[in-house]
Amino acid sequence: MDFGTGHGYLLIGGLILVGAGLLILSLIVNLRVAHSVRDDVRHREKLLEYYRNIFSQLGVILIGIGVSLFIFFFQQNYQDQKRRETELQQVMAKLAARIARGTPVVASLGEFDALLDQGGPYVSPDLGGTNAAVSAQGAELGKQVAEILLVERDVDVQAFEVLNLSRDFETSFVVNELDPTLWFNIVRDENDIKYATTQLALDYKDLLDAIGGEPVEAAVANPEKERKIKQEVLDIFYDADLLRLSSRRHLGRACWLFSKGRGFVALAPADAIEADARSHQEWIDRAKPLLTQSKSGSDDCFKLLHYGQAN
Repeated sequence: MDFGTGHGYLLIGGLILVGAGLLILSLIVNLRVAHSVRDDVRHREKLLEYYRNIFSQLGVILIGIGVSLFIFFFQQNYQDQKRRETELQQVMAKLAARIARGTPVVASLGEFDALLDQGGPYVSPDLGGTNAAVSAQGAELGKQVAEILLVERDVDVQAFEVLNLSRDFETSFVVNELDPTLWFNIVRDENDIKYATTQLALDYKDLLDAIGGEPVEAAVANPEKERKIKQEVLDIFYDADLLRLSSRRHLGRACWLFSKGRGFVALAPADAIEADARSHQEWIDRAKPLLTQSKSGSDDCFKLLHYGQAN
């Protein structure tokens, strides 16, 4: 029986009301008993005493059951509230830890920003991207490949596993109370991060295979190899862009939730964070005002994304 939904209140109230009604009825019958005694109607007196005793006993029993249930449900509800508060405190602590550990990991994405946004914000070639990350050829492509290989050593893609905050939610009541769309987007971004980090490791390997052990300058001078290298570079940029968008949106969302305190469980999704964006830059421009107004510790949530900040 769920006391919190009001059904428990109705049952308890009904029992007490019926019990009180029976007690009142027993008092009325008792008056009839008094009349019977005065009129010396022994048979009716005994019958009425019997009814009076039945009504009074049933009334006392029902009221006793109602009071006992009230105490039981009150204690149960209090314990549930305390347990919920404890779980919520634990989730908040874990969320804070995820944000703290994830911030330096996301900060490393600045290495990709320098490559992806060279000559203008990156947009996937499928959507019309034309910046240097997409258009580089020849010697410029060779320089780009050398920078990509440096970034491979500087950015530990496996470290992004620390952003997996759904595992902290799914073991608590939060997963049942969080807005379904918000929960879906959290899991989606985590899956995209995992996909992007897995693909990047494979993309780097494919790039090295395309270079074939030659100096990069010599490899891009070969038209056949240049074509293969260019394709691998575009694959790396595509997955790196997916990683930075998903990671920053995921961290920004986590920070925004944390900034709302214990009330974050009841929040509706924020369109500035959740709405689909055509590019990373479009998402940054839309989410920045909201994240700048949200605080985690001494910094606002946008600063934690380390976008456009010197490394």
